[in-house]
Parts: sequence; structure tokens; C-alpha cells
Amino acid sequence: MSYLVVGGGILGASAAYELMKQGQDVTLVDSQMEGQATYAGAGIVCPWVSARKDPDLYALARASAIRYPELVESLRNDGADDTGYRLCGALALAEDEATLQELYQEAVTKREETSFVGDVKTLSNQEAQAMFPPLADDVKAVYVSGGARVDGAKLNRALLQAFQNCGGQYLEGSVSLEVSGDHVVAYINEERIEADEIIVATGAWTNDLLKPLGLELLLEPQRGQIAHLTLIEETADWPVVLPQSSHYMLAFEAGRVVMGATREADSGFDYRLTAGGVHDVLHEGLAVAPDLVEATLEDVRIGFRPMGPDGKPLLGRVNAFSNLTVATGLGPSGLTIGPYIGKLAAQLATGTKIDQTIDHLDPLRQT
Repeated sequence: MSYLVVGGGILGASAAYELMKQGQDVTLVDSQMEGQATYAGAGIVCPWVSARKDPDLYALARASAIRYPELVESLRNDGADDTGYRLCGALALAEDEATLQELYQEAVTKREETSFVGDVKTLSNQEAQAMFPPLADDVKAVYVSGGARVDGAKLNRALLQAFQNCGGQYLEGSVSLEVSGDHVVAYINEERIEADEIIVATGAWTNDLLKPLGLELLLEPQRGQIAHLTLIEETADWPVVLPQSSHYMLAFEAGRVVMGATREADSGFDYRLTAGGVHDVLHEGLAVAPDLVEATLEDVRIGFRPMGPDGKPLLGRVNAFSNLTVATGLGPSGLTIGPYIGKLAAQLATGTKIDQTIDHLDPLRQT
């Protein structure tokens, strides 16, 4: 059978790679839209201590965190070594003892479910600063060794490289869809393409692609602005930092520290840095790590997250057509759960039994 995956971000690339590993005939096409969330973002893979408590999202994040090492090994075996993924540990910050104990208990409870949580311990301010030196003097932390980070751009390049190394066809260009009987056909750079199965994974732009099919999802773009700083010292071993807010901080090799990120609803596809957005990111980041005040501000990136109606992914077959699967709506969890949702999308398209209940993720749901 032939498969067409539309959208080359983290979700689409993961779906296409999974299909290739199943031995399918796969074409992946991407329109290279400005503001793709995958390339702007830096991901934290640590559902073991999280400000987001939704059990449905936790189930997906847990499965994805467990899958990540297997995926990274598979990519390396297929010739893509630089995945941008590293198990570095995580610091969940707390300003008071009660919060510290709540975070500790949360991680310990989750460790009873899976050993991937790793070591869990509470840290004094001095101990936390020893692991992430710029931290403020008024916070303590729970350390979880099973936390990981991922560079979205590097992981995406690795997925695309491994996909092509396995024989997959990758194309860039404009894509449109139309109805033909009970199925969907695609046009890539105005050339008609018929595929036995089509997976639409076009992120925040999905409604534009589906409109000719008479479909509209409860989906909107949410702008995120994320700051990239550099320091003189090496930061490769620093853990990710999780304040009790929607913001976060993580470090990569060569002194790169990332502060994120705004969550701007009603932004549309307005691809601009704003004074308020940059201020928000830097203010929140420096409140947590004030010693970064002298760091070099190298870049502020913009990405448009695809936001569904309830913060959960939009994933499933579209019953009106015989060959259409939709996968989008990952919101701020794109790099956390994207590879796993891509695998589920591939399994849906091939009719493979999946190990998750996903009825509540129906892409056409209205609430």
C-alpha cells in the first residue's frame, strides 16, 4: 500500500518514519510554513513532575517518555546520530516546603508505575544551584533523574534523515486536497497524487488544508516566543528546570540556555516578535535564574502551536472518507508527545491495533 504523510514537523516525520519501519511505501511532503512549532521549540520530556495534571495528557506523555530512548536508538541505527535528545535530569522548583513535598510525592508515586522516573530526591537551594548555577537563592527543588531534554530542530532533522535512509521519499512544496468519491486525493505542486492512505499532520495550518474537504476542526494557532541565550561556561550537563508555571528553562551544549515560552491565544499567524512577549519570557526566566542577567541574548524564536479545544491532541480516522487520518493539536506538548502521537497515527492508518484508548481524541470533536 502507498502512504502519503502531509506535514514534516515532529508529528508528521515521526509517522512517516514509523511507516517506513513497517516496510510501507511512504511519501512525506512539507510546505515549509514560516513559524513551524517544531523548529522554534526546545522540548522537555519529563511528565514525572508537571504543572499540568490532566490524566489523559499524562498517559500520552508517559508513553512517549518511555518510547524516546527506543526511538533514539532506532534513529542511530538508521544513520541519524544527532537526535538532540539527552537524559539530563530535571529540577522541579518549589518556593515552600509544602509544594516541595507535593512534588516529591508525585514523582515517587509515578515511579511506582514505571522505573523510567529514575532517582527522586529533594534538594536544598545550594544543592539545586550546584546543578543549575544561575538559580535564585529562594527556591528548593525536587530532582528527578529521569527527566530529558530535546532540541526540536535536531530531532526533526534526524527523523527526516532516517526516513530517507530507509527509502522514504521526501518532498517540499505546496499541497492541496480534494474529494474523489469516498476518498481523498492530494495535489503536490499541482501534480495529482493518489495514495491508499493519507495522514494529515500539518499542525496549526490543518484547517486550511481540510477546508476543501468540508471539514473544520476546533483548532487555532497559539503563538509562542522562546528566548535563546548563551553563556561562556559549558552547560551540557545542566538539568531542565520546571517552575510551577507554564514557563520553563533548559540548557544545551556550548553554553546555550533556553527560556520559554509565551502562550499567546488569538495571535493568528502573526509572525512577529513583540515587546510584551519578549519581556514576558525574559522576566519569568530571570525571576527563576537571576544570574542569567549577563547572558547574551542570541535569538528569540517564534512558533505557532496547534491548539485544540481542550488542550488534548486531535487524532483519529475521519469516517467520512476511506483513507484519511488526522493528527494535530499537540499544543505546548509537541516535543514531549509528538513522536508517540506520530506512531499512533501510523498505526491508525495501517489498521494496526494500538495500545491507547483514543476515542476522546476524535479530531472532529466539538468540545
